[in-house]
Amino acid sequence: MTETDSLVSHFECYDCGATYELDHTEFPCPDCGGILDPQYDYDAIDVSRDEVESRQDSMWKYRELLPILDTDDIVSMGEGNTPIVDCPDLAEEMGVARVAIKDEGQNPTNTFKDRGASASISGASQQDIEEVAIPSAGNAGQAAAAYTTRAGIDCHVVLNYQSNDIQKTMVEAHGADLHLVDGKLDKAGATFGEMRDEHGWYTVATFQTPFRHEGKKTMGLEVFEQFGWSGPDEIFYPTGGGVGLIGIWKAYQELLELGWLDDETPPSLHVAQSEGCAPVVEAIEEHRERHDAWECPQSIGRGIEVPDPGASPWMLEAVYETGGTGKAVTDGEALQGALDAARHAGVEMCVEPGAALAAAMQMAEEGAFDEDDEILIINTGAGNKAADALDYAIE
Repeated sequence: MTETDSLVSHFECYDCGATYELDHTEFPCPDCGGILDPQYDYDAIDVSRDEVESRQDSMWKYRELLPILDTDDIVSMGEGNTPIVDCPDLAEEMGVARVAIKDEGQNPTNTFKDRGASASISGASQQDIEEVAIPSAGNAGQAAAAYTTRAGIDCHVVLNYQSNDIQKTMVEAHGADLHLVDGKLDKAGATFGEMRDEHGWYTVATFQTPFRHEGKKTMGLEVFEQFGWSGPDEIFYPTGGGVGLIGIWKAYQELLELGWLDDETPPSLHVAQSEGCAPVVEAIEEHRERHDAWECPQSIGRGIEVPDPGASPWMLEAVYETGGTGKAVTDGEALQGALDAARHAGVEMCVEPGAALAAAMQMAEEGAFDEDDEILIINTGAGNKAADALDYAIE
């Protein structure tokens, strides 16, 4: 065994506070059904931020803050360490000092889902799991298929028929068992639950494993490092299940605990959703602590077409604590946002992050920012994942 020097100590339920040892495999929380979250002994840190900066391999440069104990259990393809791309034309148009895009499209399967897959499949390896399953709108399933085949773990991916043909093809190309079901993501999720219970599958679904959101946390750790350990003023995040938003919030809290931040003021975290499915934005506008499930979700951006996100209290905490907001845009505006990124910055993004850029541009028009503000857009996936939709928008 080669130790990772992880500071992880145990799992704790975000909802009820129950604690569990690291070999616990019953997810979510057996006491209340809540989200299990890895906890760390920050006082035991034995690495400096300068040493972390010198590591350039992957998201596992932050291994002390990830819940894997043995390097042999890490399943990685070099995910993470994605660039911050400056967009001076967009900054001039928005009247701010800087607009930048965190380009997660440069991950191995072209989306930020690789971070969660790397962490969750590493967690399954650590717990000696031989078979996993996941429901997905597409990208998370493709990522899980890629990382499980690398780990030698069998994988079941449940997609609905509306998922992109690229994702369906690649799930099977990686050797995973593809299950196609009727309905949108919420219906597919319900079917997945029935299949999981019937077969006893170990799930790596959103917030049903304590490992997956830790992988997304590394996106936030990178942002703070890349911004000189202070962070931008505003971060716009295309929000479906909200794993990445919560990951960025948790990254800030952990770096604050470690004393690694030169500026302790958190970036304002802004939720971007579709007008056809905006349960979290609606909750923010009404200053609630939990969302109401969205009826009849309809969006071309499948990744943000999540009508009933289970972690909304955690998301709303992040927004309220950082002074963020929520903004819903039309599908047309999201597509235009993706085209703006391609034409003004050369960055290829899919529809969901297009919604984030569109939301930021609308808020700029409303006078929400100061001229010295730095704004970061999270590009969660490459444009090739939405080629058909972008082609339609161009026509």
